[in-house]
Amino acid sequence: MSDSALDAAGSSLPLSPSRKAAAPRAQSEARAESAGKEHVIDAMRGFAALLVAYFHCRQVEWVGMQTFHQSVGHSFSLSTIAAYLTFPIAWGSAGVPIFFVISGYCIHRGGALRLAKNPDYRLDTGNFWIRRFARIYPVLLAALVLTFALDWVSLQLPPVNHKIREIGLQAFLVNLFSLQGVAGKTFGSNGALWTLSLEVQFYAIYPLLFALRRRLGMTSVLAIVAVINVVSAYVFERHDLQFFTSYWFSWMLGAWIADAKARSTPDTRSSVWLYVLAAAFIALGCAAFHFGQYGAFQLWAVGFAFYLYKALERPDGDQANTLGVRLLSRFGDFSFSLYLIHLPIFVLLSSILFRSSLQMSIWPSFGYMLVAVPVAYVFYRLVELPAMKWSASFKSR
Repeated sequence: MSDSALDAAGSSLPLSPSRKAAAPRAQSEARAESAGKEHVIDAMRGFAALLVAYFHCRQVEWVGMQTFHQSVGHSFSLSTIAAYLTFPIAWGSAGVPIFFVISGYCIHRGGALRLAKNPDYRLDTGNFWIRRFARIYPVLLAALVLTFALDWVSLQLPPVNHKIREIGLQAFLVNLFSLQGVAGKTFGSNGALWTLSLEVQFYAIYPLLFALRRRLGMTSVLAIVAVINVVSAYVFERHDLQFFTSYWFSWMLGAWIADAKARSTPDTRSSVWLYVLAAAFIALGCAAFHFGQYGAFQLWAVGFAFYLYKALERPDGDQANTLGVRLLSRFGDFSFSLYLIHLPIFVLLSSILFRSSLQMSIWPSFGYMLVAVPVAYVFYRLVELPAMKWSASFKSR
């Protein structure tokens, strides 16, 4: 857990005997509620990371659905059925807006709770930036070094995989300073790093967003950002420039949810229509994907925001004790590590095993995932977890 830890353990005011008896139970319920929310967030992170990773895995290892269908036709062998079952992964890039919505929610939740208690609360900008730097940059540096090492080995095994871009010093520095998409391309085979520059830019601008929120209110800020999002897409995206303003709306949706939840009482009544809207927007995003990823991205973000808003209202037991949620939340613990290093692992495996040629069989892709996931977990234990602890050491008491 990170910025989402809540400091709502109780009040420092003296308690009457009856309130003293009730306090442990109230604090226990508050901790249970927080734990339930964390399970939902971590499960969504885990789902998004696995979705994006396997989406890239199929691209690196497999010939693709169209070529596969043309070759095997309507065969019903086990291999063919397994391949066809992976068809929904064609929309695997939907995992990225999940990350952005969750990021906006988690980053703003602590500040939203403090503003709800004290409207005069001001963000400690320096402390916020220091904690974000400590959380992100040690992990990013290690991921770039690992990408260089794995890609260097892959380059010794021609033909060179088409996923590998420049691995020189300039490309390394562009990605280290989170300028990919603006001043250069992503480093080596690690194309997934395109979103990290946007995240860092979100963090850089967050104190301004927080100040605007205090002056204008979150709904007004969300409306302003929506306009900026559209203008930025027209100015930058059509010229293949990826700047945070083109993706700010999805991040702001998460922040808006955090703000709304901090000011509302829990409502566990059945609001199925929120899930219906979530499913509708996600389906619209899948349809729009045929015409381009950017429009689909925006629709997916709205759909996942509807889902998150309602999922956070579910009873804590439903959230924390569901087997699927608990399992996905385990992957959510090291989702950042998995996201950062999966692609160079896949490229290396493809270079060693198949000389970078795409395979007709889908089975190797499952094996690739069985390698990448434990490696990412080790990376998490060795690199990301210490970075999280270092970041937490700067947290204001």
